[in-house]
Amino acid sequence: QVQLVESGGGLVQAGGSLKLSCAASGRTFSNYGMGWFRQAPGKEREFVATISWSSRSTYYADSVKDRFTISRDNAKNTVYLQMINLKPEDTAVYYCAAHPYGGRQYSSSGDYHYWGQGTQVTVSS
Repeated sequence: QVQLVESGGGLVQAGGSLKLSCAASGRTFSNYGMGWFRQAPGKEREFVATISWSSRSTYYADSVKDRFTISRDNAKNTVYLQMINLKPEDTAVYYCAAHPYGGRQYSSSGDYHYWGQGTQVTVSS
């Protein structure tokens, strides 16, 4: 089992920045590929970004490319999502997730085995 706890969400004005963190505990964090997803009210959960176990590979949804950066610190068992130039359409609950195939890049939520409880990000216009 891997337990994931997100933090860092909040209310920010359009154009602002936030950095989300996801702290992992349980099994060896460095074995897992990590991802961020989000879900806005009335919408399905959507992929945001993913990072391989070594941080060598990252992949982003087109909607956040060049604005969001995923990173991880295996020594701290933590994955991050740095968000800049936020837009009202970025408003959602953000979830981090883990899958056990550390070198692979997955954008489908069904490929992830473990999920956090989510953190709310609200961007005002």
